[in-house]
Amino acid sequence: MSARPSNTYRPLTAEETTARAHATAPRLRRRVTSFVYEGVLVFGIAVPVGLVYGIATNQRHGLEGRHGLWAALLLAFALYYTWCWVQTGQTLAMKTWHLRVVGHNGEGLTVPRALLRHVLAWLWLMPGLLLPKVLGLTQGRQLFAALVGWMVLYAVSSFVLPRRQFLHDVLSGTRLIDTRPDAAPTPHPDAAHAA
Repeated sequence: MSARPSNTYRPLTAEETTARAHATAPRLRRRVTSFVYEGVLVFGIAVPVGLVYGIATNQRHGLEGRHGLWAALLLAFALYYTWCWVQTGQTLAMKTWHLRVVGHNGEGLTVPRALLRHVLAWLWLMPGLLLPKVLGLTQGRQLFAALVGWMVLYAVSSFVLPRRQFLHDVLSGTRLIDTRPDAAPTPHPDAAHAA
């Protein structure tokens, strides 16, 4: 009879959280994978919100009342992300990939800071969606290339930003940290000078 493996999960201590907030961000691949997974999960919010909106407004066609639908979706997304980040610092995708958003010293987020991070996180998408309009691009491939090109540029820009955080985290004063208990934080190169 073999012994069951022990559960290695444990919450981070306050000291570990603070140390990780002052370290370099988790690897870009994990953060981007979590972002992609988040995009899939967001359909779990969009579908019921769209259904309720359609029933409540007696919407008969997808192009009818689409501005109101977009407003309802944006409000639902803001509520979901803000609530998750204030309560636990994690959405479902972030829990899956062992990531957590904290304040610059490892503290939990307040509602205003979480809401600010949510608004600034649209930097992932909005410039890539607006660029084709500015350049007069109309073909599907051009639109897709502009969006994906911008998202790649945005992700890669984290290599030159403080602690390799994304721009929206730098601007909102938040940090993305690794929550795996056995993961040692990667010290930031400037940590020795800051102490």
